[in-house]
Amino acid sequence: MTEKDNKKADSGKTLLRILTYLLRHKAGMALALGMTVAANVFMLMIPHYSGLAIDAISSAGNVHFDDVFRLCAIMFACVAGNSVLAYLSHILLVSISSKITEEMRKEVFDHLLELPVSFFDTHQAGDLISRISYDIDTINTSLSSDLITAATSIVTVVGSAFMMARINTTLCIVFLFTTPLIIYITRHRAKVVRPLFSKRSRKLGELNGFVEEMLSGHKTIKAYGQEETIIGRFDQRNKDAVDAYYEADYQGSLVGPTVMFVNNLSLAIISGLGGILYLNHQISVGNISAFILYSKRFSGPISGMAEIMAEMQSAISAARRVFALIDEPAEIKDADDAEVLDQVKGDVAFDNVHFSYVPGTEIIHGLSLEAGSGKMIAIVGPTGAGKTTIINMLMRFYDPDSGVISVDGKDILHVTRDSLRKQFSMVLQDTWLFEGTILENVAYGRDDATEEEVINACKAVEIHDFIMSLKDGYNTVLTDDGVNISKGQKQLLTIARAMLSDSRMLILDEATSNVDSNTEQKIQRAMMELCKGKTTFIIAHRLSTIKEADMIIVLQHGTVIERGTHEQLLAQKGFYASLFNAQWEA
Repeated sequence: MTEKDNKKADSGKTLLRILTYLLRHKAGMALALGMTVAANVFMLMIPHYSGLAIDAISSAGNVHFDDVFRLCAIMFACVAGNSVLAYLSHILLVSISSKITEEMRKEVFDHLLELPVSFFDTHQAGDLISRISYDIDTINTSLSSDLITAATSIVTVVGSAFMMARINTTLCIVFLFTTPLIIYITRHRAKVVRPLFSKRSRKLGELNGFVEEMLSGHKTIKAYGQEETIIGRFDQRNKDAVDAYYEADYQGSLVGPTVMFVNNLSLAIISGLGGILYLNHQISVGNISAFILYSKRFSGPISGMAEIMAEMQSAISAARRVFALIDEPAEIKDADDAEVLDQVKGDVAFDNVHFSYVPGTEIIHGLSLEAGSGKMIAIVGPTGAGKTTIINMLMRFYDPDSGVISVDGKDILHVTRDSLRKQFSMVLQDTWLFEGTILENVAYGRDDATEEEVINACKAVEIHDFIMSLKDGYNTVLTDDGVNISKGQKQLLTIARAMLSDSRMLILDEATSNVDSNTEQKIQRAMMELCKGKTTFIIAHRLSTIKEADMIIVLQHGTVIERGTHEQLLAQKGFYASLFNAQWEA
């Protein structure tokens, strides 16, 4: 199959998938399309009665006023019927398209939550936001307007062709002679604009991703005085997006005027030929008038279809991006023999674990370690040594290539992910708070937490006084990931959240990176209390925070090069000692 055939098949599949959403509301769609057909039948009757009225006026100087008034009343009734049915069908279709958009957006968002962490590591947040907002809105616009236009066009074209054939076969044959040319122009332009609209959606996603990334790093940009550089990069991406928009819209807009030219040429030929037939007494003036009106109605939808073709191509391109996201493979399901991990003691072991993000490029080389219940294990090493990778495997965000990771002697590949992750509390370097009160944020993960327990946790990390200094105290609403408080305060809240959890295992990934030394010492005391009875894994660059660890693992290039207590490693005067002394001297 050629690339051209693949693109056709892909577009066909995309349209069929959109159709499945429409079929979920088949009763409403049938009613809307039925009213659309009826509305257009009313409009198709108007040229017929208009021709009769003209003949009634021009019949040998004898004007039949009764017939003229009766025909005018019928035409008025047709217009009224068309207007009412068109209004009702449009309202119904807008309602259906809104529901389909809601369903589609919910399906996409629900699927996003099922995707593995590896997917988000390789896709820009801005591009995903563009798909769930702009692309789905584009589909909604097409469903609410283009679909009813297409239905109207089909009814109008078929009905007009039938009525023209009834009026005069010769004129109909001459008029329809230009139809293949119109169809050829429309199909040819569709092939040209389809990839352009795909490019337009892609460029917009790239622009959104860049903007989201730059706004999140706004302070860093300011600090390094890189405003001009970032503006230059934005201008280039903005230009690429604008150029893609212009090219797609320009090529799409060429269809309408071209088709209109062919239609006007056809209309001129019909008018001239109709005059000749009238002189030969082969057609009446009323029938010529009716035929011309029908020819306009026939040509109008074709021109309209040519104009909305660009919108349809845009919708197909948008739908393709949305469905590509829906088709992304979800996180691998738990094994059939997976059991629920419950009431764990917290014995964790790594046995000869190997791991690679990219096949052939191993990150972790034969890692083996044991963390007994209630023990504190610190993992240190230079950037890129594989510290966070160990945590990712422990939480089953990624699975090892070989080797076994076990909790209480159970291979974590044979326990459910949900039950495994619920056994851990995490405090990460990158804090996450949602829009809600401080009380709700700290209690996140424990629905049964009381306000007293939340307050005690906050007191333990020395943030209670700050919270009480706020106007609404624990009912203060945090907005937009907590932008109304400092990074250090956000970190303290996430630590309090971990303290409130009743999990048996704890992960601290640079948990004190955003607090000052004085606050760090207070947190350390609270951490010692928190870690009692819990198996704790700590990733830290500040080595002074892990002196009390039961075991310190030193990683370099994914391999354990040293292990022992703080005093033992200092005595060895190896890599750990050099790291610690360098920080102490600093």
